[in-house]
Amino acid sequence: MKKTLFLTFLAMSTQVIAQQMQPAAGHYPPPVTFTAEQDHDNMMKQLGIKALRPGPSGDEKAPNHANYDEALANPYPNLPDVLTLKNGKKVTTPAQWWNQRRPEILEDFEREVYGRIPKNVPSVNWRVKVTDREFVGFTPVIAKQLIGHVDNSAYPLIDVNINMTLVVPANAKAPVPILMMFAPSALPAPAQPPKEDLEKINDAVKELLVKAHPELKEIFDRYPAYNPIAAQTSGFNPFAPRPAGDPPTAQQLIADGWGYVLIDPSSIQADNGAGLTRGIIGLVNKGQPRRPDDWGALRAWSWGAARALDYLTVNEPMVDAKHVGIEGVSRYGKAALVTLAFEPRFALGLIGSSGEGGAKLHRRNWGEAVESLTGGEYYWMAGNFIKYGASEASFGSKTSNDLPVDAHELIALCAPRLTFISYGIPEQGDAKWLDHQGSYMAAVAAGPVFKLLGAKDLGVSNDYHTEKMPGVNIGLLNGELAWRQHDGGHTDAPNVKYFIKWADQMIGDNTTARTKR
Repeated sequence: MKKTLFLTFLAMSTQVIAQQMQPAAGHYPPPVTFTAEQDHDNMMKQLGIKALRPGPSGDEKAPNHANYDEALANPYPNLPDVLTLKNGKKVTTPAQWWNQRRPEILEDFEREVYGRIPKNVPSVNWRVKVTDREFVGFTPVIAKQLIGHVDNSAYPLIDVNINMTLVVPANAKAPVPILMMFAPSALPAPAQPPKEDLEKINDAVKELLVKAHPELKEIFDRYPAYNPIAAQTSGFNPFAPRPAGDPPTAQQLIADGWGYVLIDPSSIQADNGAGLTRGIIGLVNKGQPRRPDDWGALRAWSWGAARALDYLTVNEPMVDAKHVGIEGVSRYGKAALVTLAFEPRFALGLIGSSGEGGAKLHRRNWGEAVESLTGGEYYWMAGNFIKYGASEASFGSKTSNDLPVDAHELIALCAPRLTFISYGIPEQGDAKWLDHQGSYMAAVAAGPVFKLLGAKDLGVSNDYHTEKMPGVNIGLLNGELAWRQHDGGHTDAPNVKYFIKWADQMIGDNTTARTKR
């Protein structure tokens, strides 16, 4: 009897201790639920801002339309000198760049523009969900869908699972370079069961349906040839005439002996202000609103890309981890440039139509402006970035000229790695809003850092005041820093074949070597 009572007491005590060590979900404070407007107002209050200047309108007929007059485009013509330290001393050696100037620039971008990645970001555990043998064009590939679960044991109320697809040529004889693209995660052409197996599946499905719903037997008897699951086709017909234009990006990469990754930004962090108390930012903050120097969505997406690179480096022997690139267009072009700048393990980048917050100079008065982001897509940036659109605040007012850094320094952070800046043309939909000339000026002004580190820049002078963009379809592709404006729209697809050829030459590799060695 005493032994039974003791065991009962011991079991009860163990249960109480376990409950104390692992509190129920109800013990955690629920995540704050804000609208984007409420979140923006919260940050304004933290910063002491009473009013912001409105951003320009993209409608050229509107009274507050964006400026497209080059004579008015440079109200702050002189950029921060990329090779001058804050103490006024000139940077003349690579060691000074790496040890002094680069850390200064990184600190300014983290504090004032894109935000800091917290030190307590949890780890990511990757799981292969599907491995499939497929075809991309005529090339056999091995495709994997992966899920990266972020450890949420410290705050179980928010679950973050990063979606990623990896595709590599099945016939590669050595590790292949990879282009990681910000895009929805999807297998290229999922393999389908053969006819005989599909018949077995349909027979089993019919049997289960009739068991659950006997009335369906009469319907199946009336339509004996009907199958609940129809055969699917990949849509690829090797005998069909080739469509006009270049093959899709994935097909070009695979045909050249590259692999690729699709990583879904929305599975890392939502692309809106209301989502800042969810996703990876919300998980680290335990569902609470951001502080002024906390990271924004661009930095969160770049963090997710880096965690994907962690997985590839350790777990995928057919990936050449020394030659992994990052790609994106528009907002994801911004994210790709931020990733390349902050994550030195990425060897190259294809930066498509990135505009304000990407390759475009903040100080330029052309199209999209700093005020477009301080009042609009503010959630891409650190809260502190909002200060530079303030017209009335406890600190007075600030403009883009008060920013301690600009886009040329973001590009310079990528040096000496391969950096390809891509744009289209307004006539095809790559809007004037993006400021192609301002982005070209930023690339020109970044050139001295590439040269200091022993790399080649665009091959023009570094006088951003006077340099003008090359003509459409004229690429500057002879250095580690490259530029090309294609004759298409808001996409980098027309530049992909040029990017692949340029990258192959720069990394000294080619299809033949990758498939035969």
